[in-house]
Amino acid sequence: MGTFITLEGPDGSGKTTQAHLLVGWLRERGLPVVQTREPGGSDIGDQIRGILHDSANAGMMARTEFLLYSASRAQHVEELILPALEENQIVISDRYADSSIAYQGYGRGLDLETIMSVTDFATQGVEPDLTLYFDIAAGEGLQRRLLSGEAWNRMDAEALAFHQRVRRGYRELAQAAPSRWLVIDANRPVEDVQRDVRGAVDQRLKADGRYAAV
Repeated sequence: MGTFITLEGPDGSGKTTQAHLLVGWLRERGLPVVQTREPGGSDIGDQIRGILHDSANAGMMARTEFLLYSASRAQHVEELILPALEENQIVISDRYADSSIAYQGYGRGLDLETIMSVTDFATQGVEPDLTLYFDIAAGEGLQRRLLSGEAWNRMDAEALAFHQRVRRGYRELAQAAPSRWLVIDANRPVEDVQRDVRGAVDQRLKADGRYAAV
């Protein structure tokens, strides 16, 4: 099996930029890498992504939201992630199941046990080998999003308190599983953050005994 690495954090934390830089660095070293994202990662998943992010769907219920994310994830795992891992590739995903625990569990207040049970079904039990969490204050992340000029989506429009609960959820998840998670201070220059990212990934790949990134 290959190595599965996920990047988590709020929009505006810089995780997508870091994912692109990481993938480029690994490919420069000739390593087999698949880059993907959630929601999405497949044609069906991208269609679901459009529904989830559309600001016109502000009336979407929390359970509906979670089940749509889970549906997209189920397709993502079976169509892309599992086949790539079975081919001994490195899979880099911008978000994965932990996003639902943080956003729909802590953020929306849905039952965590139910979320984890449905998530286990949707993912077929596939868990990351390493999760990089880009930590930044909720207000700072939202401000970055505004200044970036990127499209403002339905989730971005939630109240600050929602995003603060999401951050607390992420931090609690990281604290509960320190062997899988690495918390990275995202409120620093891109190159400093990327240095931490590369160090953590290099260590993970060497520990797996399958690849050497340097």
